[in-house]
Amino acid sequence: MAIGNSFHVIKDPVHGTMQFTTTENAWIKPFIDSPHFQRLRHIKQAGMGDYIFPGSVHTRFNHSLGCCYIASQISKKIDLPEEERQLVLIACLLHDIGHGPFSHTFEDLFHDKLIRHEAWTPHFLSSYKTQEFFDFYNQCNPHYPLTIEKFQQIENMIMHKLPRKQLLADIVSSQLDADRLDYLLRDSHFCGVSYGQFDFRWMINSMAVIDTAKGKRLGITHKGVGVVEHYLMARRLMIRNIYHHPKKLAIEYYMVQLLVHLAECLEKHAPFAHVKNSLLGKFLLQAHYFNREITPKTDLQQHKQLFIDKNYSDYKELSDYDVFSAIKWLANNNETHPAIDLAKRLQLRQMPKTVLLDQNNIADIEAKINDFKYTHQHSIQDWQFTMIKTPLQSYTIEDDPILVVDDRNEVRPINELSIMIDAISDKYEHSVFLCIDQAILAEKEVKQFLEALTLNSREKIRNV
Repeated sequence: MAIGNSFHVIKDPVHGTMQFTTTENAWIKPFIDSPHFQRLRHIKQAGMGDYIFPGSVHTRFNHSLGCCYIASQISKKIDLPEEERQLVLIACLLHDIGHGPFSHTFEDLFHDKLIRHEAWTPHFLSSYKTQEFFDFYNQCNPHYPLTIEKFQQIENMIMHKLPRKQLLADIVSSQLDADRLDYLLRDSHFCGVSYGQFDFRWMINSMAVIDTAKGKRLGITHKGVGVVEHYLMARRLMIRNIYHHPKKLAIEYYMVQLLVHLAECLEKHAPFAHVKNSLLGKFLLQAHYFNREITPKTDLQQHKQLFIDKNYSDYKELSDYDVFSAIKWLANNNETHPAIDLAKRLQLRQMPKTVLLDQNNIADIEAKINDFKYTHQHSIQDWQFTMIKTPLQSYTIEDDPILVVDDRNEVRPINELSIMIDAISDKYEHSVFLCIDQAILAEKEVKQFLEALTLNSREKIRNV
């Protein structure tokens, strides 16, 4: 792995030869070798994306290493001092450490996505804030010792808390951060598409430190406007065509519905005792209680924190394998239950049909869908016929725009220098579609409803 005495190398299909100096390697290796980071090998980056794009089996582990490498490249380009570079590399390495099985998909298990992966992150990070770890780390890094104060800076960058230096935080989390630069290139590569590609080397070359009234920020020179246009359009296309692909979202909806139905029945359904006694089963049961106990008077922040504190010990052991194991067991069960029906569909990749809906008439369509579901509630289950909405915002200038040093050495937001970026700034786009289980497609009432829906949409297009 070492080249001479100067570099350590990780071979990567996206970035090629990722070189880290021996000093950088010593900074990050104690974290890479830790159980919590190794756990990310077993959590897929793109959720259920491989059901649509078979090559999309890369993991949070791969992405986190790539993010760390990009942070190293940015840090060197803008001449960060080594002590600051150390903090940035560690923060980028650990930024996704709180993810659960199938990444963002698992977050839908909770009411209104109340518990996202970031909420678990402090517990994972706390495992490194021990004297034992600091002693071990500092033996490997006698010239760059880690202290509780330094680690707090790392945690603040990851958790989007007010950082001591905004420039460092920009590399970890911003509209031009190492995270986005890596996942666009990586997801594009493994999905087998070119939507997410942009000139990465020129992007790094164009980066600069920009002085603002609020301190130093990460931005670009005017020569980089074109590559940022390319990058933002790549992000938009990846969201529309990959992350929000209707079939991908539909199969992920099936996965979440399986977990929800399984959780609801675990406390009383004896044939599922095998799953109930598993690590996943215990966690799902607690998640069910968490959702059920929410009322209009619930202190959501307190309720959420109590759940996290109580169930972290189980959550940190979960991976994609636990869910697939349950799916396999359920799919071979002959009971009649929604969880079993969904498991069989996931096991055999029996995809639901997706029908794109007219966004301009969505309120009327949603009302008709709800009426149809109510009328047929005894013959069609809720998960078999549902509407999915996916909002998209490519770029925002309202909170924290990308800054550019123009050819007169003046600092300007990038939308003032790009017609294209200005056109997509602060704009929301929506994809709305109907997700229909294949088992009910042949039913007369469903066919008639779809025909009427399609005919109505055609009439509206004709009348525009």
